[in-house]
Formats: sequence, structure tokens, C-alpha cells
Amino acid sequence: MILLPAIDIRGGQAVRLQRGDFARETVYADDPLEAARSFVEAGARALHVVDLDGAREGQPVNLEHLRRIAAELPVLVQYGGGLRSLVDVREALAAGADRVVLGTAAYVDVEFLESVVATWGVRIVVAVDVREGHVSVAGWTKATQMLPDDVIRRMQHRGVKQFVYTNVDRDGMLDGPDLDEIRRVGEAVRGRFIYSGGIASLDDLHALRDMRLVNLAGVVSGKALYERRFTVADGVEALRGE
Repeated sequence: MILLPAIDIRGGQAVRLQRGDFARETVYADDPLEAARSFVEAGARALHVVDLDGAREGQPVNLEHLRRIAAELPVLVQYGGGLRSLVDVREALAAGADRVVLGTAAYVDVEFLESVVATWGVRIVVAVDVREGHVSVAGWTKATQMLPDDVIRRMQHRGVKQFVYTNVDRDGMLDGPDLDEIRRVGEAVRGRFIYSGGIASLDDLHALRDMRLVNLAGVVSGKALYERRFTVADGVEALRGE
């Protein structure tokens, strides 16, 4: 299991939101590349980069920051936010993303989803962002009545094998993860998934590691790392297992 520090980009800066609320933003670095570099120098082997501007506008806005990060840092980069067309996905991959994370378009355009999965396979990741037990889309701004387990099963039927599951209610709140929720996700996913939302301490990482879910491939952490609740090196070690 790997640790993926989060680089959320808005207005050209590295920020974090509370519960996905754009009005509750904290700026942590004026340059996303420098934030990314600090994580990589501390031992990160992968990064989770989110184009918050793109998520709201429905098309990528921060590809130049992705290019800079991917060109200068020798780690895996997964990138999402506003990727809603074949052109968007192709440009993100050309800019250096190893994997792309799809949200809204994966839910509303079956033909698009099937096309990108057929073309790029496991480089396609679907985001399952959950508020109050239901999936949210459009940069976490629109609620649906879709249940996450149902969404995961439907996406797998379409060929999706990788997911990022985010508990938006916990995101940026440092409340810790809901282990029962993660266990349910693990039972639904037949491929692999990454968990995000509420990570606050090394104890949280130890708890996730000790669940021994073979399909839980990684954990995203943002605020806890920026606020030095634990270091990247300690987080990597905590997830490594015995």
C-alpha cells in the first residue's frame, strides 16, 4: 500500500478544502510544484494531483502545473479534475499523468467511459466521491441518489478496474477514516482502490494497513501532511506493513 500526498490546485496555488467546500479553502503553497517537490524529497513515490479549477469548470485548467510536476519529479502522478472528453484525457496523459481520474463524465457518458477504458485500460481511474452516503459529481457540488456500492459494480461492468474512493464529509477535517465504510468498499471493488478522506495520524494509517484488504492499493493524505501531523517518510513506513 502506498501513500499519495495530495496536490490540490486552485488559482495556481496548492490548497486544501474542507469537505469539498470551495468557500473553505486553505492555501499551503504558492507553487504546486514546490509542494510536490517537498513531498517527493521526503520520500513520496506517488502524487495525487487534483485540478480544482478544472473540476468546477468542466475542463482542465492546470495542465501546465501537471507538466512541470511530471517533468521534474520522478514519481507516479495521477491527475483528475474536469476530464470530460477524449481530448482532455489524451492531453492529461501527454502532459505526464501516469493515470487519470474521471468523475462526472464517467457517470453521464457511458460511450466516453467505455472508449477511454478500452484505449488506456488501468490508466483510467474512476472517482467515487461520497457525501452523506451518496455519490456527488461536478467537483463535489452536485448530489445524486446513487449509492457508492451500486456505482462501483456498474463501473466494473463497464471495464473499470481502478477507483479513488473519497469520503467528502471527512475530507480535510482530520476526523479519521470510517473503517466499516472502507471494508464495504473493499467488498465491492474487484480491482483496486485508493482511499481518501479524514486521514489525521499514523494511527489511521496503521489501522488501514491492519485491515489487510488486498485491493486497497493506497491512501491519499493532504491536510495531515501539510500540517505536519506526520511526515511522508513515517506515513510510507506505516503503510508498508510487516
